Amino acid sequence: MTNLHDTIQMLHAELTSVHLSRRERAQIERELARALAAQAATAAEVEGRATRASPA
Repeated sequence: MTNLHDTIQMLHAELTSVHLSRRERAQIERELARALAAQAATAAEVEGRATRASPA
C-alpha cells in the first residue's frame, strides 16, 4: 500500500504526461487536490498534538 506522500508524487508525475486528455488531466488534478488537503489536515493534526503535548 502506498502512503500519501507516494500518492502525491505519483499524481505529480502523471500530470507531466503530454498524452492526457482534458478530462484525464482534470481528474488527476482533483485527486491531487484531495491528497494535498489530506496531507495538510494530517500535518495540522500532528502539529496540534505536538503543541498540546509540549510543556508551557
